[in-house]
Amino acid sequence: MPLAFLVVVALPTLATAIYFLFIVSPRYVSEARFIVRAASQEQPSTLGVALQGVGLSSNATDAFAVHEYIQSRDSLSDLSKSFDVAAVLARPGVDPLSRYPKFGADTSREGLFKALQKFVTVGYESSTGISTLRVQAFDPADAQAINAAMLDGGERLVNRLNNRASARAVDDAERAVIEAEQRLRNVQSRLNMFRNREGIVDPMSAAAENTGIIAELSTTIATLQAERAQISSQAPQSPQLSSIDARLAAFRSQLAIERQKVAGNAGSLATKVGGYEALEAERTMADRALAAASAGLDSARIDARRQKLYLERVVNPSRPDAPSEPRRLMAILVVFITTMLIYGIGWLVWAGLREHRQV
Repeated sequence: MPLAFLVVVALPTLATAIYFLFIVSPRYVSEARFIVRAASQEQPSTLGVALQGVGLSSNATDAFAVHEYIQSRDSLSDLSKSFDVAAVLARPGVDPLSRYPKFGADTSREGLFKALQKFVTVGYESSTGISTLRVQAFDPADAQAINAAMLDGGERLVNRLNNRASARAVDDAERAVIEAEQRLRNVQSRLNMFRNREGIVDPMSAAAENTGIIAELSTTIATLQAERAQISSQAPQSPQLSSIDARLAAFRSQLAIERQKVAGNAGSLATKVGGYEALEAERTMADRALAAASAGLDSARIDARRQKLYLERVVNPSRPDAPSEPRRLMAILVVFITTMLIYGIGWLVWAGLREHRQV
C-alpha cells in the first residue's frame, strides 16, 4: 500500500472512525413546529398562489422575522436570563472537540453566540407555511427547555410587533378624534359668544318669526285698504273712514318697524343671520369631521385586531429519548470519500508530472 494512501486516506479515516465511534459525545435533538399567521387570514390571490410555489408565500416575512430572532444575539440574551448557556454546552463528560469552549477557542460572548448557532437550526416549508426549530444539546431536558424558551421569545417578538403596528395606527386615529373634538369645542364656544353678544339664541328662527309678522301685517293692511275703498265708494262722508285710516296708519308704522328689525340697519337680523349661518356651517363641518374621525378610530381598532399576528405551535418541543446526532457512519463515509478524492486527484497530478519528466 503506497505511503501516500496511508497518509491521505487511511490515517484520517481511521482517526475519524475512532473519534466518532468511541469518543464523540452523543447529542439529543428537540424538534418543534410552528406557524405565524394573522387572526383572519385572507385568501391568497392567483399571483400569491403562484408565488407560494417558488417559496414566496405572504406569511414568509412574518415567519422569517421569528427565524432572525431565534438566530440573533437577542435570543442569546433572553436565554441567558433563564439558562447558563455556557454550562449547557459544556456538560460534564462531553468530549473536548464538541464542548464549549474548545481548546484555543474564543471564550467571549461573541464566541458563545457562534457556538450556540451550531446547535440551533430553523427552517421554513413554503408549501405549508410551517417552520421547524431543531435544538441540539448533550442532555434531552436541556434541548427541550432551550427549544421552548426560544419559542417563547418568538411569541414575545410577535406580540411586540403587534403592539407597535396597532399602537401606531390607533394612535393616529385617536389623535384625529382629539383634534376634531377640539375643533368642535372651539366652534361651539364661538357660537355661544355670538349668542351672548347679540342677545339672541337663533337669528334664523327670529327672522322667520318676523317674516311671519310682516306677512300678517301686510295681509291686515290690504284687508283694511279694501274695506276703506268699499266704504268710501258707498258713503264718502262715513265716520268709519277716520277710524280705518287710524288703524291703517298704526299697522303701517308697525310694518315699518318689523321690516327695520329684519333688514335696514347695522343691528338688523340680516347682519346677525349671516354671521350665525357661517358659524352654524362651521359647526356642521366640525360635527361631520368628528363623526368621520370616530369611525376611523373604530375601523383602526378593528383592523388592528384582525391583522394581529399569532405564533401557534403546531408541534410542541419534543423531549428525545435517544441521541440522533452526530451521524457517525455518515461522518466516517464523508471523510473517506473526501480523502479518496484528494488522493485520486493528487495521484493523477503526480502521474502527469512523472510522464512529463520522462518525455
